[in-house]
Amino acid sequence: MIPIGDVVQDITIDSQSSVRDVIKQMENAGGFESVNVVDGLNIMDSMIQDKECLRFLSFVGATVSTGLRGIIRSMIQRGWFDVVITTCGALDHDIARHFAAYNQGSFTMDDAQLVKQDIHRLGNVLVPMDSYGPLIEEKMQSFLQDEYDKGVRKMTTADVCRMIGRNTGESSFLYWADKTDTTVIVPGIVDGSVGSQLWMFAESHPDFQLDIIGDSKILSSRIFKAKKSGALMVGGGISKHHTLWWNQYRGGLDYALYITTANEFDGSLSGAHVREAISWGKVTNNARQATLHAEATIILPFLYAALI
Repeated sequence: MIPIGDVVQDITIDSQSSVRDVIKQMENAGGFESVNVVDGLNIMDSMIQDKECLRFLSFVGATVSTGLRGIIRSMIQRGWFDVVITTCGALDHDIARHFAAYNQGSFTMDDAQLVKQDIHRLGNVLVPMDSYGPLIEEKMQSFLQDEYDKGVRKMTTADVCRMIGRNTGESSFLYWADKTDTTVIVPGIVDGSVGSQLWMFAESHPDFQLDIIGDSKILSSRIFKAKKSGALMVGGGISKHHTLWWNQYRGGLDYALYITTANEFDGSLSGAHVREAISWGKVTNNARQATLHAEATIILPFLYAALI
């Protein structure tokens, strides 16, 4: 016979209810995706407190253009993660928002008019041109020249992220990654503004090299020593895959929470549930794992609030 679960309970909230109280009640509410919220909170709670666990955070760069940057920054500041895997856009937006500002917009704005006003649109976030490309070019060329003048001729993406962190301030997630000795790796770094600046710098400094293999050496030195590993993966793409890929070398993740809006029916990596990674050896058979179908800027602040 098929086992039957507990009786569905109503959620009750009063003025004294905390975020964690509300989320905990979802466990018995039979509320479709809400059960995965509870599982996700419990997985994160255990992973953060597990001292034997090598903890990964992966996220797509677009989140850093939003206020979710503050949650990412705070999680890193608290030392919850050892390794961050992200995209070049995260570096671009972190630099841009530290030295300038983005604005609120909407998904329905007239893009033909925005381009005439020298404004880029990222969903419902407006990115003034002067706050992005030209600013990142100026800052990156200055940062790189300073390193070059000190004798640096080769950098991993982890080195690049530390360099940016040293040259920003407390609003920057890269600043806190540097302060907390959290390794940030960007496997697709050439796909973005910071990556373009690395290429341009190398064009004018032929003896300067970007050492992608060096990042692999950093990851292998951590992965092969890890007794356990876990990951919070926010969005899909290369950040999620790189996290899973490297963890297969130690038999897979022991903790895994994936937050996504993609569906699995097109066979894409972004849509694939965590359980699919078990078949590839990227998540262990007995891992504590959940896939949470939610938009990250909505759900991650509440999970963070419940965790603290």
